[in-house]
Amino acid sequence: MSLSTRQSILETALDVLMKDGVGALTLERVARDAGLSKGGLLYHYEGKEQLLEGLIELLIRDWDHGQIHADATIPTRQGPSSSYSSTTLESDVVENSQTDHSPLRGQEIASILMAARAINPQLLEPIQKRYGNWQNIVRANGRGSIRPLMARLVTMGLWFSEALGLATPTHEQQEGLAQEIQSLMEQKESTREPSGSIASRQSPDTLNTTKSTPAGLQELESLANQSLEHSGQSLLGKQDIQGFWQGDLTADTTLESDYILLLLWLYPPDAGKWNSTIQAKVDKAMPTILDRQLPDGGWNIYLEGPAEVNATTRAYVALRVGGYTPENPIMQRARERILALGGLQATNSYTKNNLSMFGLFPRKYTPSVPPELVLIPGNILYEISSWSRAIVVPLSIIKASGIQHCVPGNWNIEELFLPKRKLTLPRKDPFSIMFHQADKVLKLWEKRGLKDIRAKAIREAEKWMLDHMRFTDGLGAIFPGMMYALMAMDALGYERDHPDFIDTLHQLEGLILEREDTLQFQPSLSPVWDTAIAMFSLGELGIGESEAMRHGADWLLSKEVRRRGDWSVKRPKLQPGGWPFQFANELYPDIDDTAMVLLALQHAKASDTDRQTRVENRAINWLIGMQSSDGGWAAFDVDNNWALLNKVPFADHNAMLDPSCPDITGRVLEALCRRGYTHSHKVIASAVQYLLSQQEPNGSWYGRWGVNYTYGTFLALRGLEASGSPSAVPTIQRAAIWVRSVQNQDGGWGESCASYEQHEFIAASSTPSQTAWALLALVSAGDKTSESVQRGINWLLTHQEPNGGWHEDLMTGTGFPNVFYLQYHLYAHYFPLLALGTWRAGLRTD
Repeated sequence: MSLSTRQSILETALDVLMKDGVGALTLERVARDAGLSKGGLLYHYEGKEQLLEGLIELLIRDWDHGQIHADATIPTRQGPSSSYSSTTLESDVVENSQTDHSPLRGQEIASILMAARAINPQLLEPIQKRYGNWQNIVRANGRGSIRPLMARLVTMGLWFSEALGLATPTHEQQEGLAQEIQSLMEQKESTREPSGSIASRQSPDTLNTTKSTPAGLQELESLANQSLEHSGQSLLGKQDIQGFWQGDLTADTTLESDYILLLLWLYPPDAGKWNSTIQAKVDKAMPTILDRQLPDGGWNIYLEGPAEVNATTRAYVALRVGGYTPENPIMQRARERILALGGLQATNSYTKNNLSMFGLFPRKYTPSVPPELVLIPGNILYEISSWSRAIVVPLSIIKASGIQHCVPGNWNIEELFLPKRKLTLPRKDPFSIMFHQADKVLKLWEKRGLKDIRAKAIREAEKWMLDHMRFTDGLGAIFPGMMYALMAMDALGYERDHPDFIDTLHQLEGLILEREDTLQFQPSLSPVWDTAIAMFSLGELGIGESEAMRHGADWLLSKEVRRRGDWSVKRPKLQPGGWPFQFANELYPDIDDTAMVLLALQHAKASDTDRQTRVENRAINWLIGMQSSDGGWAAFDVDNNWALLNKVPFADHNAMLDPSCPDITGRVLEALCRRGYTHSHKVIASAVQYLLSQQEPNGSWYGRWGVNYTYGTFLALRGLEASGSPSAVPTIQRAAIWVRSVQNQDGGWGESCASYEQHEFIAASSTPSQTAWALLALVSAGDKTSESVQRGINWLLTHQEPNGGWHEDLMTGTGFPNVFYLQYHLYAHYFPLLALGTWRAGLRTD
């Protein structure tokens, strides 16, 4: 392809960078905008770094040809934009030199440099070398080079002022700067006037690097005040009479699909238990599934995402149970999509296990989950995550029972197997191969092992399951745990009137959002989480009514955890404390929730203040005791990071471990520092060091429990800012540059769940919650007045709904990266409220 086409690719890449930031600079986007196939683009540029290398080469060519120089520069207007480029007045410029592109504008230069810094700082080495050579000249010329040095730094400052929106000068100031630069240049000996116009010949707005904002700061603050009052009162109106807040928590269609299979297990047609009542439940679940089918026939796991093989397979099977035949056009499209995604062979072990219980997938090709796991010495069970324990133990009972039910009509789904593809489990590395060999041994043990040991293992697994169903809203208080617990009790012969069976079924059905003709499942309930964030948001603004806050504080105190849970296996001497995520989950207090409740209680006084003090002290002590050895905090456990477990065959659902993560660590750090801890305390110092070590090369942080880098960065920055650690200052500013670089053109922020799969920020439509997170991050970094912040504030103000809240369809919560995502329906209300209030408070303290 010709040089001009390569040039076209670079110009397209620069256009994407200028419009939507470095987060949008992907090969797919550039290829599409340039009218090329991705393969055509890859022929010339292998990745994002190569594109940036090409842009830096353009910059250097401008430099070499006299259009940019390391010495003093004069802004030169480029077309109708208020942006500017620079032309040198140095004597060593080659006259009449030509380049193969229009000279780069100042904002473009700054954006290229910032993007390179964010992606890979080593890309800047050619530029740094040029500036290093120029600096040697300055030193050699002595004081005579000070004036051009001043002029260069002024102009470069204006480049970045425009690119970052950092308090750009007024029109009058810009005119004065232009005149001053011209004056400095006229004092420099051996100066030649370039072919372009100089500042003194330009209109006064030549140096204006600020795009017009929707409103000035004063007007913006006035509008924010009105928004806050309306939103705050609206949020107060959502408080339950008992004192808590609770928003809906929804996900993809896999829960409805699994529910239909659960009904098929509990009420098998061949046993005469399937009746009109059960059929009515299936009939109400099916519209929820059908409404989410994509045009290509598949189902996704997040809105605007592509079809996913597990969600599509489970939907297909659920619809078959509901009466749809393979000849139905809906089913034909689904089948084609499943085969295109790799067939049943491409599904994960969770899906295969569920299908094998009905003879729809060969059990011998599913991973073994032996109940003997509870008998292994050394507490191996507690090396896997808490949520996986709630799944694995009851599942091991089901598999050990050997029970297999039939689907109505004894149909099969052989049409979903991809021809000529093996059913064996994938082998990725030596450790995986080792575990696969162990799986073969376990299957042999299931056939020929000692019956007494197997019987003892089942009894111990049953006891573990029943013990963990006490003092909680169902096993693990999550949908999969409850579902498998019901199936396990059924496999053990529990009658339908058994108290544990009745209670678990009641808890599971309590997750249903039921409407007249449809039902939708929530994976869990989130009252403690929603209450804490709502109260904190209202408290930070000072608009929470004292009675409402007292009522909320009383309710939170009533939910304190006072029993030892699984966490005590590794912390046996630590006294209980903290809060769960749900109404009741005594064995699994949540570190993230506990930190959030402590933040909320700073703004609320309970009826019994002495009790509140005791509760808070227990929670602080528990949080400190739950710090992992790496300095960070996880969700439920300490040092739950045995990476070898990710190699077991059952680990392909991406949920085996609960390691430390930046988002929870940032929140705990903020909670503790607001309680008087400082960066000189060893706990805080260790946490700060953990966050510094976890920062991505581009300045962001990974977000485990929210999507994704936007969430992780917002919480890491709040924690670091609260710590006051001097060592965090450069890190905080790098992060702020990244946040501004991924802002959408409309002024908001949005990040796709695809960022987990791509391991980099992937832009999406702006959302209220993610826009709020980005603004909270910038305010934490000390940025309250930049153009970027003002545009973000304006986005929230213009998208507020008449009811005081905001509307959000996209999923911004994370269950398990790449597997399961969440939509917290109150996120779009209390996070924008918190962001607007925090920004307003920052303005008033400056």
